[in-house]
Amino acid sequence: MKGGIYRLIGAAMTALVCVCMWGCSEDKVRWHEGFVGSKVVGFLNDSLVIVGSHQQRTESHEGLFEPYWDTIESGHERLCVYNYRVQEDGPRWCAVLDELNETNAFRGQMTDSIIWGGDMPNSIRLWKVGETQHEVKLKKKFEGCSNEFSILSIKSWLDGRFIARGNRSLNMKGDDCQYAVLDTSAKTLTFKRLDEGLMWINDCDDVQIWEDDVYCLILKDRPMNLYLIKNAVYLDTLLQGKPYGWTDYTKVGFAGDMLNLGNNICMIVDDRFSCVGVSIRGALEYMNENGISVIY
Repeated sequence: MKGGIYRLIGAAMTALVCVCMWGCSEDKVRWHEGFVGSKVVGFLNDSLVIVGSHQQRTESHEGLFEPYWDTIESGHERLCVYNYRVQEDGPRWCAVLDELNETNAFRGQMTDSIIWGGDMPNSIRLWKVGETQHEVKLKKKFEGCSNEFSILSIKSWLDGRFIARGNRSLNMKGDDCQYAVLDTSAKTLTFKRLDEGLMWINDCDDVQIWEDDVYCLILKDRPMNLYLIKNAVYLDTLLQGKPYGWTDYTKVGFAGDMLNLGNNICMIVDDRFSCVGVSIRGALEYMNENGISVIY
């Protein structure tokens, strides 16, 4: 009899411990089929687009009497390369991270084949198409300014380095930092203000280096027109009109060797705008000027 009582007391104590620990067994993770949240991250060339997405999961925990389920979470970030000119059976290349949770793996395009992400400005994750992702811890520095900004863009810059800027950071006044220089070899991120030779870029919507020349895109005026400038010299203009329905909220920028101009894909040829006649209808849908769609 005493033994039975002791067994009952032991079972009750075990159940109490289980309740306190919200279940005794290990969590169960179920990944949902397919990937969601697809978005255009960049362009490899005039035929191939880089698309990022992620997978969702649900976690099951065993309670005292029945399992309970956590809310849906995201992880397993993926990069894929698709042909946006010609319909193919699927992506040319895909790679998936093993990370359980999202890591901001694809915040933007850094070069023609490198996507950047991570916990900037403390560290940066670099993901080159065809290779695995790696993380670089960064040391922050300040030269002639204070008050760092949130980094939204990283592009090629002078001396083999990269320019990092925020939303209108180039316009910041006083002693606020206007841009930063990323040196991946030295693992440093140096916040700065524009010197006299670079003051002309403070109105640029995007800026990067091509063959030691500083190129700038500016979307302005009423109606909205797009201007191409090199080393402070005006080169070319795209006038507002079909198919360019630009507004104050349109995002325009360099995308490797291409241009993403508010869902219109273009490039620079002989210092002039040259558009490829393909528009972005969705991360996995593209349409040419003849109305033919490429859908994945």
